[in-house]
Amino acid sequence: MSKKHMPVFVALLPLLIMIVGMGFTIIQFEGAPHIPLLLGAFTASIIALVFGYSWNEIEKSFYTGIHKSLPAIVILLLVGLIIGSWIGGGIVGSLIYYGLEIISPAYFLVSIMVLCTVVALSIGSSWSTMATIGVAGMGIGISMGIPEPMVAGAIISGAYMGDKMSPLSDTTNLASGIADVPLFQHIKHMLYTTIPAYVLALVIFFQMGRGFSSSSLNGGSIEKIMEGLQQHFVISPWLLLVPLAVIGLVLLKIPALPALSFGVILGFLCQIFIQGDLVGTSVITLYDGYSIQSDNEMISSLLNRGGLSSMMYTISLTIVAMIFGGVLEGAGMLERMMDGMASLVKSAKALIPTTILTSFSTNILMAEQYISIIIPARMYASTYTKYQLDRRNLSRAVEDGGTVTSVLVPWNTGGIFVAGTLGVPTLAYAPYAFFNLATPLISIFFALIGFSIIKAKLDEKKGVSENYKQTKSG
Repeated sequence: MSKKHMPVFVALLPLLIMIVGMGFTIIQFEGAPHIPLLLGAFTASIIALVFGYSWNEIEKSFYTGIHKSLPAIVILLLVGLIIGSWIGGGIVGSLIYYGLEIISPAYFLVSIMVLCTVVALSIGSSWSTMATIGVAGMGIGISMGIPEPMVAGAIISGAYMGDKMSPLSDTTNLASGIADVPLFQHIKHMLYTTIPAYVLALVIFFQMGRGFSSSSLNGGSIEKIMEGLQQHFVISPWLLLVPLAVIGLVLLKIPALPALSFGVILGFLCQIFIQGDLVGTSVITLYDGYSIQSDNEMISSLLNRGGLSSMMYTISLTIVAMIFGGVLEGAGMLERMMDGMASLVKSAKALIPTTILTSFSTNILMAEQYISIIIPARMYASTYTKYQLDRRNLSRAVEDGGTVTSVLVPWNTGGIFVAGTLGVPTLAYAPYAFFNLATPLISIFFALIGFSIIKAKLDEKKGVSENYKQTKSG
């Protein structure tokens, strides 16, 4: 059976049905997003059959989508293990204890944002930063009486800024590589949009933090938390060496999986030899998470978590989201939607905003930040050539529209990871992820007014024109 031409409005139908279903499920019924995503995948499958795709092709697209999510799933499993073992080993408790002792509530949001920036910039990974420093930061912030979504927003803003600007970051290298831009030229060009967004986020968090001075907290609440931590755990500055060791391994360019695995082993050993728990208890902690019975409700809510089982919801959501994205791509619907976006480009001034919006749309459709870089960069490369724009504009646009916005989509692997790791729903923390919200908006604004837009050099223009003509004639 030959495949029929699919109109753009038909290709958009699964997405529209999914979004409407998501609105009712999450907002009205306060349910999980799994079913709307499956509904969207079911709708896309029916449309694909009608337009000439075989069931074997559709089924293969499911598995292709799932395959793309496997690296994220493995990381999620390790994060569950690391949270459980670090809580059981007293590492998280020690981080919270010393954090409460050193950091003032009024400056906590700014402090945790800057700390996450430095760590992510050093190791090139927002996910590893949030899985280590971020988890401890959530505990400290909540203990200070700061709302969870606000704390998560500061952690995310710092981690993604550091990741975006780090020469060690996989997304940064991917964007520069696929756009054919030297790495440090790409990073330098991103400063124009990244620094204003970062400064704006810092100012907002500084103003918010002023409302959380020590005097505004309940008398003795921090002291009670610190006393409770000492009752349940052996608190020691030596335990802080565990996260430092993991960060050190990543700095030495050890891949994330073995580095995080080493962190799990250290946490497991700390629970046995420092906290004095039985081996069986420590093994159970790795799967079921840490269990603590405390008179202090804050300590119980902070530390009863982690383990492999805590990540099953997140992993199942990742799989379902990638099934939806897989069938959209496999049945050609994504290509038709992207063609529709490309047709909107009528001038050089419109090209960069369209690229940014396409990257964000890909995050929604394909649920994976790497794809939100790859597809738009490939799709618009010749158009940047046509309008004689330097490729640095392209590499920056896919980072501004793709990398930082992945955490704003509840079913994207970025949003799923953050919600599972920090324990805050995506729609709750998204309004406070100021850096991630501001970056694409600033980038679009600068493009419209022509600020920091680099034209191709004269000698490049000739090659550009020739390449474009060859592309069109071919």
